[in-house]
Amino acid sequence: MVVVSGDVKVYTVNGAVASSSSSIPDWITRKRAAKTKGKRALKEREEGHIELIQGFEFPEASNKVRTTRDGHHVIATGTYKPQMRVWDLDELTMKFERHTDAENVDFTILSDDWTKTVHLQNDRSVELHTQGGFHHRTRIPRFGRSLAYHFPSCDALVSASGNEIYRLNLEQGRFLNSIVLDSPEDDPILGVNCIDINPAHQLLGFGVDGTPSVQFWDPRSRSRVGLLNLPKGRISQSTGRAVVALPGVDDEGSGSGSLAVTAIASRSDGLSYAIATSTGHTLLYDIRSPKPFAFKDQGYGLPIKKVSWVEGGSRMAGDGMVLTADRKVVKIWDRNTSSSNFVSITPATDINDVHHIPGSGLLLTANEGIQMATYYIPQLGPAPRWATFLENVTEEMEDQSTRNVYEDYKFIERNELRALGLDHLIGTPALKPYMHGYFLSLKLYDTARVIANPFAYAEHREKVIKERMDKLADSRIRTRKDTAAAMVKVNKALAQKIEKDAERERTKKEKKRAKKAKQAGEEVGDAMAVDDEVVDEEPATLLNDPRFKELFENPEFAVDEYSREYALLNPSAVAQKRSGPGLSKTVVEEEEEESDRSSSDGLSGSTDDESSEDSSDAGELTKFDPRTRPGQKNARAEQQHARTHEANRRRPPNINLVPLVPHTNAAAAKLGDKDATFGQRLASRQTTTNTGKSADVKFSADGGLEMSFVPSSSVAVDEPIPTKKQGARKGVETLGATMERGGDDPQRELRENEKRGRTHRRHGQRSGSKNTFRMLSG
Repeated sequence: MVVVSGDVKVYTVNGAVASSSSSIPDWITRKRAAKTKGKRALKEREEGHIELIQGFEFPEASNKVRTTRDGHHVIATGTYKPQMRVWDLDELTMKFERHTDAENVDFTILSDDWTKTVHLQNDRSVELHTQGGFHHRTRIPRFGRSLAYHFPSCDALVSASGNEIYRLNLEQGRFLNSIVLDSPEDDPILGVNCIDINPAHQLLGFGVDGTPSVQFWDPRSRSRVGLLNLPKGRISQSTGRAVVALPGVDDEGSGSGSLAVTAIASRSDGLSYAIATSTGHTLLYDIRSPKPFAFKDQGYGLPIKKVSWVEGGSRMAGDGMVLTADRKVVKIWDRNTSSSNFVSITPATDINDVHHIPGSGLLLTANEGIQMATYYIPQLGPAPRWATFLENVTEEMEDQSTRNVYEDYKFIERNELRALGLDHLIGTPALKPYMHGYFLSLKLYDTARVIANPFAYAEHREKVIKERMDKLADSRIRTRKDTAAAMVKVNKALAQKIEKDAERERTKKEKKRAKKAKQAGEEVGDAMAVDDEVVDEEPATLLNDPRFKELFENPEFAVDEYSREYALLNPSAVAQKRSGPGLSKTVVEEEEEESDRSSSDGLSGSTDDESSEDSSDAGELTKFDPRTRPGQKNARAEQQHARTHEANRRRPPNINLVPLVPHTNAAAAKLGDKDATFGQRLASRQTTTNTGKSADVKFSADGGLEMSFVPSSSVAVDEPIPTKKQGARKGVETLGATMERGGDDPQRELRENEKRGRTHRRHGQRSGSKNTFRMLSG
């Protein structure tokens, strides 16, 4: 029954509760309806349901609803069968109903009470009804769209498809000359959707279909006195598209997709107009200016069915507000702040018409449902004088604790359902699919959560204790921290980055100010003083913005540096973290590392430069050809040679030097020392062995030699050892007496057959064993 829209409460006093179709699933409603037995159900029905007007409904749907000017009756039209019903507000019940031959399109009340009415039907007929019943019927050439009554001239104005406004004079009982609208542009007028008569100066306003414009006519001269063209660029861009365009049917040239004015409402001051369009936009105009002073988008992209000014007395909080309604939602907003809504109501069924009772906070709606909904908004205005008890009832309802429709169910998503181990229940009656998750019984949810995590209570208790301890620790006296980044608890790396960026921007601004001051010829001291004053103003960052306070305090907003999204946004940081330990270093360690890096970079840089120069100069050396420029020197080669020589001289030799120790250090000292013991002398005479093929030779430390050998009979004793003579040639054997074998005269000229080489095999060939010859068959 109660719907809270922001800080404004909306009470449903007739019909279905607002927003019920979009917030409460059907299966909950059916389940509650099946359990409407017992004292508790009857008590909830009595306390939570109010029917302000008895029988405020139609068999199928309602079309239009109005209240009489005296405020004692409500007249509404509906179907099926097409009929008109009148309710007496003093008795809060229906007075009578009257059936018609055709369904009603629009009607207007001629008298101050319900006795005289004019009805425009959908069969091109206009009917007049009196207290006794049906009075007269007449027809118009085209299908009508809107109806209005001009009291000074007794003219009933009927708009239809086309550019004509039909005038039926009720005093004379005949049709007068029609008002013909002409379009100043090339766009044809497809019809007139709405008619408005200003209550202050009786100016006629016609909302045109086909071109978004409003034409103003003077009823005295029956001529156009003004034309208001709406901005097509703004109203053609709708934020929502609730109607699907059919190709070939709802194209740009068709009437259903054309821009049109669907509703007009003039304020009682005679200067302000509210104009609604077929794209869901509402524009507020002052009659003295062609530009709108307020612009409102309904949000659904549907045509606006009703627009009106919410007028009232001094007690009314909503004086000066505007009511707009399309098929889905009713919005009430202030004309000075059109970007925000005072209240928004979403009925259970589609809306056909909305009527606000002047001077009160009560709204009557005609919709596509059986029951006509009525809403009471205490903050919009007081209750009408015939329903003053509503204020007492609503005050009592605010004190009572109403039952929530979701108190027995828990909404969970698929991931949480899988974590609880209940995903096997999908498709069973235990889970009710709704939106992007499921409804689960609250008892089953609590049981599954305890089974899945038995230590849930212990973890919650530990978390609460930790929060309290942290709060106590924060209340202690601490040293003052200079930067705001040092005070954060979560996302410290992000806070440090923001602080550095802010400091960088601050430095840039200081430099710019100092440069401008210097160019302007101001003194440096004055410029610095100005800079100091400006610097005191802290720039707006995420650290000092209260909207992002939880980002640096709540652990749930901590940045996951190991996630894939973080790696894609910060690839260099992730690579650096993987390559190194990722630990922060002190200032001393950073300075030492920087100095070591600079020294190593200097050495490596010189060698790299030399190597790069060597490679580049080597290429230049290969390009130099002394034959092309005889008598000139290669300057690059000489410079390269000098650099290489200098680098080789400076470069330490790649030699492993060992300390020079004399071989006779210990041995000679021990042998020459008279005081040396026998063991020391024996140790100094240790010998080394050199093995050979014919003898074993041992050398002692004091220069002694010991050799042992075994004589062999296969080796001659006095055979001289052959030595290689100087001047010997390769492949030539010396036989003595200046005789040689195997060598040829190098100066001899070779014959032709010797130059070609061997042309056939040898006839005789030595065998591989036993020094025997074997013959090869030819």
